[in-house]
Amino acid sequence: MTVTPPRAGEDADTDANEGADTGAGAGTERNSGRVTGVEPTAASAARHPAPTSSTTGTAAGWAPMATAGTAAQPGGTTAAGTGTHPGATMAAGGATEPGARAGAGTSAEAGATASAGAALPGARTAPPALPSTDPPGPGQQEARSEAAASNRFLAKAALVTVALSIAGAVLGLGRDQALAHLFGAGSDTDAFLVAWTVPEFAATLLIEDGLAFVLVPLFSVAVARRARGDAGDPVRALVAATLPRLTLAFAAVGALLIAGAPYLVEALAPGLPDPRLAVDCTRLTATCVFSFGLAGYCSAALRAHRRFVAPAAIYVAYNAGIIAAMFVLGSRWGVRSAALGVAVGGALMVVAQLPSVGRQLRRKESAGELLESEPARPMDLTLVSTVLLFALCRQSQVLVERFLASSLPAGAISHLNYAQKVAQMPMVLSLMLCTVTFPVVAQAIAEGDTERARDRVERDLALVSCTVLLGAAAVAACAPQIIQLLFQRGAFTAADTAATASVMRVYALGLLGHTLVGALVRSYFSSGRPTWYPLFAMTAGIIATSWIGVLAVGPWGVCGIAAANATGITLSAVLLLYGTGPRSVPIRTRRVLTEIGKPLRAALVAAVAGGLCASRPDSPLLGLVLGGTVVTVVFALLAWILRVEGFAPALRSVTRRVPYARFR
Repeated sequence: MTVTPPRAGEDADTDANEGADTGAGAGTERNSGRVTGVEPTAASAARHPAPTSSTTGTAAGWAPMATAGTAAQPGGTTAAGTGTHPGATMAAGGATEPGARAGAGTSAEAGATASAGAALPGARTAPPALPSTDPPGPGQQEARSEAAASNRFLAKAALVTVALSIAGAVLGLGRDQALAHLFGAGSDTDAFLVAWTVPEFAATLLIEDGLAFVLVPLFSVAVARRARGDAGDPVRALVAATLPRLTLAFAAVGALLIAGAPYLVEALAPGLPDPRLAVDCTRLTATCVFSFGLAGYCSAALRAHRRFVAPAAIYVAYNAGIIAAMFVLGSRWGVRSAALGVAVGGALMVVAQLPSVGRQLRRKESAGELLESEPARPMDLTLVSTVLLFALCRQSQVLVERFLASSLPAGAISHLNYAQKVAQMPMVLSLMLCTVTFPVVAQAIAEGDTERARDRVERDLALVSCTVLLGAAAVAACAPQIIQLLFQRGAFTAADTAATASVMRVYALGLLGHTLVGALVRSYFSSGRPTWYPLFAMTAGIIATSWIGVLAVGPWGVCGIAAANATGITLSAVLLLYGTGPRSVPIRTRRVLTEIGKPLRAALVAAVAGGLCASRPDSPLLGLVLGGTVVTVVFALLAWILRVEGFAPALRSVTRRVPYARFR
């Protein structure tokens, strides 16, 4: 009978469950997953006195009779040196709970059925198992060292990625400040923001989601084949086979957008009074399709080689290029300088990664004897399609907002843009935590450990909800002070500040929905299996946003558009939350909603208290400090009173050594 093979490095006379000893004195020899009885050694007999053997029942499907002291765990050892199969029927009071020890010395693994009965007279129970005193085998030591090294590398990579992402976000905020300072919030900035739609979509499809899902697996296989010493250089062969074709495709799409810019502007913002400026800006920003495509290609290649610094730094270079172009050429080119900055920043994205890519392409790992080349793993086009369409659908919220705002007075699109960029900062920071733990969820699902994946996802949802709700409370309480400090200078007037702050407060209502969508969709795609449900959930949200926006834009203007956005994304989050199960990690929805409700109540109270305090001082800086402090203190106090799950371990959950960092 074949049983589950033991983990590498386990001692022959120890049980396979957490290194516990078996209750029998006989040692076992494990060979190719088969358990063979051998004579007990003197050392094992001294450690485990053998009980008197008396038949207490027969394991189902086995010819030999199981004796008292039999361990019914997969790969475990019996008193006679025989391993029993999971699901075997045990007798004589066998315990059916995982790891429980029966009074007759019989323990049954989960799924084993104990038959009713008692030990025969004269049967002597096995002594309780003692913790193993044997030193870990070489296999266990190697696995532990590999796990520790992997954890350290993952922590460093996450730290560098988060730090550079924050730097890029800060420069992005500086870019928006420079745009507001130089050009205000009027028809010129509205024209640029229509053209800005192109790089927004290109970044999502070519750098962050779509292209990465196609190229990273291909490069990973090529890197593994190179490390094995396959003939030739699989990485260079992959580059030679894919890069020329993709480069032509990027160039063709970019040229098509440049030629069709007037039609694109008319479709995106038909209400613009003078679309010529928007067309000029769109033609400049359309060049980013070519540069973003190459940047995404380089990022995928470097990540497959476990090089993360250069890919994380691309948005630093990108935003720096836009800011420099605006300050150097803004007086002569006007807002067109910002569009030119997009073209320059896209080129800098590629330049920032070229040295690292060149080093990896020149590198040829030797791994001893050359092996026969294996065909590359085919990419899952259905999975890529589902992810790509989901990203497009989610990004189309911006199209809906700008389409509706184009019929409003000049500056409406700018107010929406500034409010959205600032309000989304808490969401961006909270989702970085999910990015760190996403590989853990994927690994657990790959190993079939659904419970571990579920616990991780539930903790992540509690943590990101707590984080984003604290930020949303601060945004809602101190919106006028934040906008005044960031943007009210130059052409950005007090009226622009008031309008943007009002929109930002409405946007804050949808921050929880945006964050939950970003966190939940990771659990849907973590298994590597295609699923269309996230696309359906996002489509329902977009439809709700569109119809509510059409009804609300007339009476409430830009605030109505922001309210439609918050409603639509919240609907998508609810659908994704209730859709988990066979399509995703089966989380406990009722428990998750209960935990989210606690920081939600705390955030509502904190926002009201912080808003009252922030409005007292005349100085925006003093008001922001006072309001932010009150929000933080009130939220923390209520979170402690309500025992919010994600609040106390916010920092510890990222930095602690977690038990799932084990090789099984």
